[in-house]
Amino acid sequence: MSTRFFGFLAFVFLFTAGCGTNKFQQEVKTEEAAMKLHRETVAGKYELISTSDLKKLLDSDKEIILVDAMPAESSYNKGHIAGAVNFDFPKEVMESWDEKTMGKRTKQDYAKVLGDDKSKTVVVYCGFVKCARSHNAAIYAMELGFTDVKRYPGGIHAWRGAGNALTTE
Repeated sequence: MSTRFFGFLAFVFLFTAGCGTNKFQQEVKTEEAAMKLHRETVAGKYELISTSDLKKLLDSDKEIILVDAMPAESSYNKGHIAGAVNFDFPKEVMESWDEKTMGKRTKQDYAKVLGDDKSKTVVVYCGFVKCARSHNAAIYAMELGFTDVKRYPGGIHAWRGAGNALTTE
């Protein structure tokens, strides 16, 4: 056999081995995101809702509070799920609600956004699974006394990925 053939085989082996490594490395990243989501969900004691279940809920007649937890200027104003209200939370897990993490916005400000009916379903979302903005929004909705809180972890990216529309209204 020729040197060219062995060179070609070496190339194919290295290329496929490299692709395999990327695939396996991606799985590690997926696992890390899943474990982070799991830990946050257990700690927060809220439920998760999938893209298809959120779509069904929004298409139903049930009145819910949908909270977009991303910054207004860089995200919400450019496109959000129809019916969502905006209340920006930090993308890292909040240890406490204070001026360092929330600026001048208070828990009472968040309570006003959520309304008075503590039994109403609250669904919170942010951009994607690894972002903790929706976790923070869920935790504080529960702390304010809301009893049916759901986190939509896929957020805007999953919503768009499923072919669903965004609005700027």
